[in-house]
Amino acid sequence: MKKSTLYILIVLLLIVVAVAVYLFIDNRQTKTDMQEMVEQMTFEKEQLEDEYEELALQFDGYGQNIRNDSLAEKLAVEQQRVQDLLEELRITKATNARRIAELKKELATVRAVMVQYVHQIDSLDRQNKQLAAENIQVKQQYQEVSEKANQLEEEKTRLTEVVTRASMMEVSRFQMTPLDSRDRATKRYGKIQKLQFNFAVLKNVTTQPGTKTVYLRLVRPDGEIMTTNASGNFRYENKQIEYSLKKDFEYEGEELSLTLYYTVNEILQIGTYNADFFIDGSLVGSFPFRIEK
Repeated sequence: MKKSTLYILIVLLLIVVAVAVYLFIDNRQTKTDMQEMVEQMTFEKEQLEDEYEELALQFDGYGQNIRNDSLAEKLAVEQQRVQDLLEELRITKATNARRIAELKKELATVRAVMVQYVHQIDSLDRQNKQLAAENIQVKQQYQEVSEKANQLEEEKTRLTEVVTRASMMEVSRFQMTPLDSRDRATKRYGKIQKLQFNFAVLKNVTTQPGTKTVYLRLVRPDGEIMTTNASGNFRYENKQIEYSLKKDFEYEGEELSLTLYYTVNEILQIGTYNADFFIDGSLVGSFPFRIEK
């Protein structure tokens, strides 16, 4: 072999070795770069999963506080969408860069939608708080008006009672005198044939003048009402009650003296009696008297 040919072969061999070494080193670098790229893509995928999970939790948190059915339904749809995308992301390979990028865009879209819903939720929350405050204010105002109305009604009732009491007639200067068969006063129990009742209707200029009727109820010691054939009933406190005697009289607001007679048609009980006078449906006087033996 010629010396020149040998040199050529040596040079070619060196070139082949150099190329082989270069390719080996380049291949190792490529594998390293690929591994680093896969690790980077895996890291980005994991970060994206974390972001989806965080968004899902946010949807869940907002969904528990919504009282608007329409908005709650829309939020539930987006929440399910996030859950579906998260499941897809978990089964997508990290090396599927195209789908990972698409899922990242989907995340941005869902976030934008969520921001809109959050604004609506905050707006509804402010409105609800405002309505609640207005409701409390209205209730307070209603309570104040109601209390004032009650006060006015109580004042009206009190004034009515005052006017009623002021216009009520009053009987005073009561006196009972036992009479015998000759209409003479007697202290002997066995001689009593009548009971004479003298009394005065006092002056009251606030009372409506006109014809009045005074009813006298004589209550025996045993609590029974003394009555005659001429006795009857009159209305008092929305019920009909018995009277013993009655008398019509003209009243002009000035004091008036009257007399009533009760004819004894029974054996008089010994003890304390009571004489109750009624005019215009009101009790205007009550006086005890005794029958002694």
